[in-house]
Amino acid sequence: MVGSKGASLAEQDAKVTHDGAGHRARLRQKLAEAGGDALHDHELIEYLLALAIPRRDTKPLAKALLREFGGIGGLMAADWHAIARVPGMGDTSVAAIKIVQASALRMLRNEVAARPVLASWQALLDYLRADMAHLGVERVRVLHLNTRNMLIRDENMGDGSIDQAAIYVREVIRRAIDLGSAALILVHNHPSGSPEPSRQDIEVTRQIIEAGKRLNIAVHDHIIVGAQGHVSMRAKGLL
Repeated sequence: MVGSKGASLAEQDAKVTHDGAGHRARLRQKLAEAGGDALHDHELIEYLLALAIPRRDTKPLAKALLREFGGIGGLMAADWHAIARVPGMGDTSVAAIKIVQASALRMLRNEVAARPVLASWQALLDYLRADMAHLGVERVRVLHLNTRNMLIRDENMGDGSIDQAAIYVREVIRRAIDLGSAALILVHNHPSGSPEPSRQDIEVTRQIIEAGKRLNIAVHDHIIVGAQGHVSMRAKGLL
C-alpha cells in the first residue's frame, strides 16, 4: 500500500511538472523581465496561489476568485471567511492573499505617516482607495492630525450595513479631545461604487465642523471612497 501511494504521489508530481512547471516558469520569466504589469490579473493570482498550492493547476481557481469578487481589488478586500468559502480555497491559500493585501496596505500607510498629510495628499488617497474602495459594507474612519498635520491616529469608527454606517458627532469630537487632535479628516466608503455624497453625509460633516470650531479642532475634509473613484467634499465646495 505504501508503495502504491508513493507511486500515486510521484505520478501526480510528474503530471504537475509536465503540465504546470513550464507555464509557471514562463510567468516567472515575464515577471522578472517586464514586471507585474506584464501579467494579467488572473496570472498574478494564479502564480500567488501556486506558491501556496504547488501541486495544483491554480489558473481555474484564480479565475473563479476574480469572478466571485469582481476583480483583484474586490478579492484583496474580501473577508477571510468569504474567500475560504470558494471551493478549492484553504487556510494557506487564503492567507497568501491576505498577506499580500496586508503588505500593500502597510506600505501605503507608511507613506502617509512619513510626511504631513496635506503635503502627501495623493499618497493618502491611494491608501484609502486600496483599503476601502471595494468593501462590501460601509465603514467610517477618522484621521487625527497634530498641529503639523502629521497623522497621529487612523481610527476605524465602525462598520455599518451595505449602505449605511453612522457617524456620531459627539463620539468624533470626544475622541479628538482624548487624542489631542488639532485637525481631522473624515472618511467613509460607499459600497454602491459611487462616491457622490448624500445629503446626510453633507449635514453630519457640517455638524462636526461646527462642533470642532468651539474647541479649535479643524476639519480639513471629508473624503468618500467608492469603486468608481473618490470625492473630496472640500474640493466640491461643500464644506
